[in-house]
Amino acid sequence: MIRLHDFELSGSCYKIRLLLNMLSVPYEKVSVDYVGQQHESADYLELNPFGELPILEDGSLRLRNAQAILTYIARKYDKFGTWYPTEADSAARVHQWLATAGGDLMHVAQARSVKLFHHSANLGDLLALSHRVLRVLDGHLENRKWLELGRPTIADVACFPHVALSTDAGVEIAGYKHVLEWVERFKTIPGFLSMPGIRWGS
Repeated sequence: MIRLHDFELSGSCYKIRLLLNMLSVPYEKVSVDYVGQQHESADYLELNPFGELPILEDGSLRLRNAQAILTYIARKYDKFGTWYPTEADSAARVHQWLATAGGDLMHVAQARSVKLFHHSANLGDLLALSHRVLRVLDGHLENRKWLELGRPTIADVACFPHVALSTDAGVEIAGYKHVLEWVERFKTIPGFLSMPGIRWGS
């Protein structure tokens, strides 16, 4: 069985729980004391020398990085192949947003860490960068229901948590109409589960 080393309040861990739940894949959750810095202990640095979560173990395979884990789960456990396409052009379009999830959208996650866990960073800069990526996302979603391919993919799963948790970061997104519609649409996907901090709609 899959083992997921998880912190309940982590957006990056949450995206893995989302996809596993949407695909009805059973897994064992190993809770990690992130606030107590357990992920930086010697034992956890053996699992991931970068000292980051999530970590996924599936048999003898061990993976770090949320986006890499999403691609693995989708490729191995999505028997219909809808969440992660095999065609080169479609896969590349999805990967653009995986890069955004692990790059520009992490400004929102970092701002949230400053607010919730008192991490040291320039909050003003993080908020400005957060609004920049949200403006891009809102424009992209103006004439689309999903990020790519006209259906939910791991691109949406990768980006959703940091956007949906943005209130925790002090990022006001009420003005991003298309982003808000996408957030509510995402929450109707079968198998969706919430987490603390997701406040909009039902």
